[in-house]
Amino acid sequence: LCPGREQPIFSTRAHVFQIDPATKRNWIPAGKHALTVSYFYDATRNVYRIISIGGAKAIINSTVTPNMTFTKTSQKFGQWADSRANTVYGLGFASEQHLTQVGLGDGLAINVFYF
Repeated sequence: LCPGREQPIFSTRAHVFQIDPATKRNWIPAGKHALTVSYFYDATRNVYRIISIGGAKAIINSTVTPNMTFTKTSQKFGQWADSRANTVYGLGFASEQHLTQVGLGDGLAINVFYF
């Protein structure tokens, strides 16, 4: 591992959503199809980041902090709030197995799902 660099840990495909900033209730899909969602770790800073690119723009660029919690809201969907981005992100997976593979579980600290 290169010191001071984020290292890729895991990538998966998921439908990416952001909460509607106007209503704070409705989900806005990032696209019609599942996108690649990648997880990175920076050993120097001891932080994780979740990134998803749609076209030429970052849909998710979320630095994970210890106080973030991923909430599983259905068998194939989960969400977390990123206060730095002032939004709530949602990930919809093809199956419950995909959600479980990533290690996302109800009420777990978000940084647990990298292991």
